[in-house]
Amino acid sequence: MTTLTLHCGPGRSVVHVRAKVETVPVGGLPVRLRTLAPAGRLHDALVPTVLLVHGIGMSHRSFARSQRALARTHRTVAVDLPGFGGLPAAGRRLDVEELADLAVRAVQTRGAGELVVVGQSMGSQIAVEAARLHPDTVSSVVLVGPVVDDRRRTLLHQAVDLGRDSFAEGPRMNAVVFTDYLRSVRQYVRELGPMLRYPTLERVAGLDVPVLVVRGDRDPIARHTWAARVAAHARRGAFVELPGAHHVQEHRPVAFADLVAEFRRVETLERLG
Repeated sequence: MTTLTLHCGPGRSVVHVRAKVETVPVGGLPVRLRTLAPAGRLHDALVPTVLLVHGIGMSHRSFARSQRALARTHRTVAVDLPGFGGLPAAGRRLDVEELADLAVRAVQTRGAGELVVVGQSMGSQIAVEAARLHPDTVSSVVLVGPVVDDRRRTLLHQAVDLGRDSFAEGPRMNAVVFTDYLRSVRQYVRELGPMLRYPTLERVAGLDVPVLVVRGDRDPIARHTWAARVAAHARRGAFVELPGAHHVQEHRPVAFADLVAEFRRVETLERLG
C-alpha cells in the first residue's frame, strides 16, 4: 500500500464545461447519465472517462460539486441507477454485480472507452465490481467512504453510524441525503441486503487495477481502520484522508478532484514503465 501526498494551490482557473443529461435503457432498466466535460470533449473516447457512482439511496447529486471540479480536466459521467434519483424502481432487487454492469454498459452506449470508476459508499462496491466484470474497460477505481465494515455488518450499526454522520455533513448535504432517500425508498430497501452481504475485502484483493481509497477524517461509517484495511487488501492500493464526513468528495471537491488527477498521473506513469 502506498500513500499519496496532495498539494493544492490557492488559485484556480475555471474551464467552461457543457452538461448533457439523458436516460438510456440498459437491459430494460433506465440509467440516467449526467455528462460534464471540458469544451469540445463531451463525446471524447480517446481519453479515460471518469464514471461517478452514487451510494445506496443517493443520486448524481452526491457528486454535484466534485463532478464540476473534475470536469475542468476530465470527461465525467455521473449516473443515476434504476430506482434512484427519481428514476422508476426496478421492481426487484438488483445485486451489486448487476448494478455495476448496468453502469458500465450505460456509458458505453455513449461512446466511452477506458473508464476510471469512482464510487462513494455502496457505489464503492459497484466500482469494485465494474473493474472485476470489465477488466478491459476499467483501468482504475477510486473508493470513497467504502462500505460495509465487516466488523459492523448489521442494520443497527449502519443506522447508528448514518445518524452520527448527519451531525458531520452540514445542512446542504443532509438536505441532499434526505430528499434523495425519500425518492428512492422502495429500491433502497431492496438493496440493503446485497450491500450488507457484499465481500468488499475479498473482491478488492482480486483486482489487478490500481485502487485509491479516500475517506473523510470525520466519517463514522467508513472508519479509519476499515478504510486502511480495504486499501491494504488491494494489490496496488493507496489510502488518503481528506477533511470531511462520509460525503468527503463534496466537502473538499477541488482537493478531491486534484487527488483523482494525481492518482491518474501516477497510474499512467506506472503503466508506461
